[in-house]
Amino acid sequence: MSTLAGKVAVVTGASRGIGKGIALALGEAGATVYVTGRTVASGAHPLPGTVGETAAEVGRRGGTGIAVQVDHGVDSQVAALFEQVGDEQGRLDILVNNAFSLPEDLTEPKPFWEKPLSNWEMFDVGVRSNYVAAWHAAQLMTPQMSGLIVAISGYTGVSYTYSVVFGTSKSAVDRMARDMAIELQPHNVTSISLWQGLTLTERAERNLANIAGLEGRPATRFRDGCTPEFPGRVIAALACDPDVMRLSGGTFITAELAGEYGITDIDGRVIPSLRAERGIPIWAPIRQGADHD
Repeated sequence: MSTLAGKVAVVTGASRGIGKGIALALGEAGATVYVTGRTVASGAHPLPGTVGETAAEVGRRGGTGIAVQVDHGVDSQVAALFEQVGDEQGRLDILVNNAFSLPEDLTEPKPFWEKPLSNWEMFDVGVRSNYVAAWHAAQLMTPQMSGLIVAISGYTGVSYTYSVVFGTSKSAVDRMARDMAIELQPHNVTSISLWQGLTLTERAERNLANIAGLEGRPATRFRDGCTPEFPGRVIAALACDPDVMRLSGGTFITAELAGEYGITDIDGRVIPSLRAERGIPIWAPIRQGADHD
């Protein structure tokens, strides 16, 4: 049964990877999914995947996929995206802020001063881009008094993983989701951050196969990994939860929410929480009048 029929979602950075998996899972639940990303032509990126291919697969899964080429580092393109959503759909129910600019040298074991300053791009597309997309999304969601904004983050928000900028950016994503929740609360719009562990994307599989010593670290143990569709299944459950506002402002381990909702990965596996090994989320859901005016 299509649980998200009639719902409209935007998934950023969905040519491939986690974004693609989330878009497919939402499509399988019946949603109309705007698939954004920079890649529109096969072969234009070292890894496979285009926005058009993802959108087409969303359609095959039972949803409606709409491909939109967007560079989330260009504000005018983001503005045009949300204007298109408003004009075509008249509403927006789900925003998944997944777009993130991962430098090729992310997993190289070098200290920050030996990596290029251009690594700061993770803040430009990964933190600022989340804010810009949420800014536009809120203008569609708040008048309808409903909506769900999800930031894709990870254990690196509290546990050192690969680089200084990577961890700092994910910590910022978590805090941004919480503070947005405070301001969105009067409008019944939920904002949360989800912690992913190892997700077996095209890039992760390439790196595990080609970078010596990478597999087996706490952040890269294959047995702990999930498919890119796993977080999408959890987001679909969140979007169907009539009491999802109880979670607003919190940072959650995806695997733990999956347990609460009775969700497994696409192959039936139960994905483990790495709370004991990799860290505990800082931000709990907000409470009316708890620590804000």
